[in-house]
Parts: sequence; structure tokens; C-alpha cells
Amino acid sequence: MQQDVLILAFESSCDETSVAVVKNGKEVLANIIATQIKSHQRFGGVVPEVASRHHVEQIVHCSQLAMEQAGVSYQDLSAVAVTYGPGLVGSLLVGLMAAKTISWAHSLPLIGVNHLAGHIYAANLVATIEYPAMALVVSGGHTELVHLTAPGHFEILGDTRDDAVGEAYDKVGRMLGVNYPAGKTIDQWAHEGQDNYQFPRAMLEEDNLDFSFSGIKSAVINMLHHAEQVGDAVNKKDVAASFQADVLDILVTKTKRALKKYPTQQLIVAGGVAANSGLRERLQQELGDRVTLIFPPLRLCGDNAAMIGAFAYIKYQQHDFADLTLNADPSLDFEYAE
Repeated sequence: MQQDVLILAFESSCDETSVAVVKNGKEVLANIIATQIKSHQRFGGVVPEVASRHHVEQIVHCSQLAMEQAGVSYQDLSAVAVTYGPGLVGSLLVGLMAAKTISWAHSLPLIGVNHLAGHIYAANLVATIEYPAMALVVSGGHTELVHLTAPGHFEILGDTRDDAVGEAYDKVGRMLGVNYPAGKTIDQWAHEGQDNYQFPRAMLEEDNLDFSFSGIKSAVINMLHHAEQVGDAVNKKDVAASFQADVLDILVTKTKRALKKYPTQQLIVAGGVAANSGLRERLQQELGDRVTLIFPPLRLCGDNAAMIGAFAYIKYQQHDFADLTLNADPSLDFEYAE
């Protein structure tokens, strides 16, 4: 009888300290998340130095809590996994030090995980990924179309030339007076407002799979600045509705183009913006009869260690282990398709 694989996973790439215990890459025994949102709200975004200090304060407690909740000891573990990039270098180093210390102290294999691979493999916690598959990665730092050719093999088909979609949401939200992170509120307002404003949708007609959101972000900000200067009234919910409608047009159009060029049976929607209800609705309406859509549950859309443990299981099976020289790689990404 095959022995269960228990992986203790760490995620500290940005402003969430998370530790999880994942069984056989599919069953989450514990997934502890210590959020820092309130600490960063007064700054309107994540401050790297503040984030790092919070990770230092929380990482040991989260580790202990995850082990207790899972009902396991270090002797029960098969490996230790940790995000080593992309992300904020100071934050990454805290998780790396914790994981490497446990790996060394208990003679456990160490697995380095790409944060983006973790987001994609959060899908494997709710469904079985069938290859080849397509992933639309939408978060505060990334907007990418990724082709999964085999377990653990990723190719970027297109990515953002400038702002990530989540970054655009936060910057527009700041101008609308919405607290960081702004995505949830803008999504709610978009469902309550009307699409009455016209904003540019960059690169929509270009025959490629890349994205651009700086133009629409700047157009919204400039319009709001101008309205304030001349004393025009602005319906914030209508602005949110128009902004989101144009963003979704870009995301859905490019995704449909990718699926036409690289036919697959599954489309995985991954990352923090995968929680956006408008995006889920549009994809379901326009692609639901063409591909199987996999949306992680809302609790697994944001940064969390369970997703790191899910992908680490693939690397464990492939005996793809790291040593104690594993270091943070803030700019880590997948390879581009040839």
C-alpha cells in the first residue's frame, strides 16, 4: 500500500503569512493564513518592510498552528515546500528561512515552488487537471495566459506589457476612494452601476495574446481628475461598471483567442482576481459550453500555502528537490512558448 505524502508548505511572497499541511497534493489538512491587510490599508498598498516584519512575527505561530490543526508531527512529514518567487524579496526570505530550518533540523526534502504554479495548482484541490490545459492567471502582480503541457510544465502564451489587472483595480480603486485591496468593492459596485463611460481597451485588436491595462487605468484616473477640477458629478458605481466591463472584454477576448490557437479541454482561472464574480460570469457565459472551467474556491484564490503544497506534490513525485542554497527569486516566471 502506497504511503501518504504529507507536505508542510510555506507561502510568504507578499502580505499573507500562510502555512499548510497537504496530503497527497489533494487534501488540505490545515491551511493557516495570517493577513496583513489592515496594516497596509493606511498606505494604500503593500509596504515591503512592513510586510517582512509581520512575516517574522507570524511564521512560527502559523507553523505550530498548522501542525496542530492537521494533527501531525515532524516525523509524519514527507517534505517541506516553500515559495521562492516571484514576490517581495524580504517576505520571500522569511518563508525560505523557516522552511530550510525545518528541512535541515528534521532531515526532510526541501521543495522550492513557483508562486504562480501554486496559484494554478489550487485548481487541483477541487478538480483533476487534465493535460494539456490552459490557465488564465490574474492577480495583483501578474496577468498571463499559460499553457500546461504536462504536470509541472508551463509555457507563457501571453502576459501583460505593463500593469497587472489586480494592480489596475487597486489604482483605480484608490481614485474612487476605495480601501486597499479594491477588487471586491469595485466588483460589487460594477454590478450595481451602469456601463456609461467609454475607456480604451488596449491591444484588443492586435493579433497576439498579450495584455495592457495601463491605458484604461490612466484614462479612468484622468477622467476623475478632470471631473474634480471642473466640478462635474461622477457616479462612482457607473465608473466601476464601465472599468470592469472594459477589463473583462480584454481578458475574455484574449482567452478565447488563446483557446482557439491552443485547443484544450480545461481552462483554469487562477490568482486573486479569479475571485471576481464578473469575470466568473463572463467566462461562464462565453466559454462554458466550449471548455471545462475550473475556478478555485474563494478561500484559495488569494495567496495561501495550500496551493503551494498542491504543486509541491507534483515536484515530490518527480523527485525535484532543492538544497539549502535555495534563494529568493523575486522575478521568477515561467518560460515563454517558442
